[in-house]
Amino acid sequence: MSHKIAPSILAADFGNLQRDCEMVNNSQADWFHLDVMDGVFVPNISFGMPIIKNINSYSSKTLDVHLMIVDPDRYIKTFSDIGANVLTVHYEACTHLHRTLHAIKEEGMKAGVALNPHTPVNLLSDVLNDLDLVCIMSVNPGFGGQSFIEKTYQKVEQLAKLREVSGANFLIEIDGGVNTGNARKLLDAGADVLVAGSFVFKSDNPTQTIANLKEV
Repeated sequence: MSHKIAPSILAADFGNLQRDCEMVNNSQADWFHLDVMDGVFVPNISFGMPIIKNINSYSSKTLDVHLMIVDPDRYIKTFSDIGANVLTVHYEACTHLHRTLHAIKEEGMKAGVALNPHTPVNLLSDVLNDLDLVCIMSVNPGFGGQSFIEKTYQKVEQLAKLREVSGANFLIEIDGGVNTGNARKLLDAGADVLVAGSFVFKSDNPTQTIANLKEV
């Protein structure tokens, strides 16, 4: 299976959001990656439902929504209603993760869980077969443009091994500091989806940068 590229819209130009969304539509990207931050779970606030609803009206591709918020259960139906296709919650924010994952699926979305850099992958052992996606944070969540954490390769390998042993079929997504310098090593470790924000949108030619990541 060819790997997927998910440009992170948090790094787009919000003064020209439709233009940047159309760039992603016309590129080799597979998904739109949308980071929702509440200023509580992470020390930053990003964008909420009205922006995602607008992006959905521009987008012709999968909307991959990553909730960096406390108590995500309150908003599951809302994100389904505004067009999310994949909804990822943080392990660290969910008291009843199994219930949350099934609530996401009941609303017709793919269910994902994200792990902060300090959270070991084996904590997901009991829900591996309930997952459609696991997002490994390769930076500390909350801000774009951070440096990649080298320990990520080992975590991806461990998670890929758990997937193999359990017979689960979730996708492994990497979020933070991804570029053409580390993409191949991440894919070789077992990654399926690469999220890239600043590396794409701050480049001279974002469309070509996406193509370069797709062709790694």
